[in-house]
Amino acid sequence: VQLQACGGGLVQAGGSLRLSCAASGRIFSSSVMGWFRQAPGKEREFVARIRWGVGITSYANSVKGRFTISRDKAKNTVFLQMNSLKPEDTAVYYCGAGSHASSSSTQYGYWGQGTLVTVSS
Repeated sequence: VQLQACGGGLVQAGGSLRLSCAASGRIFSSSVMGWFRQAPGKEREFVARIRWGVGITSYANSVKGRFTISRDKAKNTVFLQMNSLKPEDTAVYYCGAGSHASSSSTQYGYWGQGTLVTVSS
C-alpha cells in the first residue's frame, strides 16, 4: 500500500482545512487508517483513526469535536476535516495504514509523506 497525503497549508486560527490521503493498492475491510501529526521537536502523536470496513472512528482528546475523519471506499481515500484550528495544531500531518485499531504509530506499517499544516495566531 502506498499513501499520498495532501491538503496542508497556512490558515489563520479558527479556520478550516481538509486533508486527503489517497491509497494505492488494496485496503482490506479489517484495515485501520490513521492520521498522526508531528510538531517540531516533538514526537509523532495520534490524531484520529477509522476502521476501513465499519467506519468506526476514534479521536485524540485534543481534537475531539473539531476534527472529523472519514473515508471514501470507492476512491480509496481517507479525509481529515479540521475545523476551529488552533496554533497548537501546527504540525506535519501523516496518514498511516495498519491492521490494528491503535493510537500507537508503531502499529501502522505504511505511511504517507506528510503534509504541513501551519496555523497562525
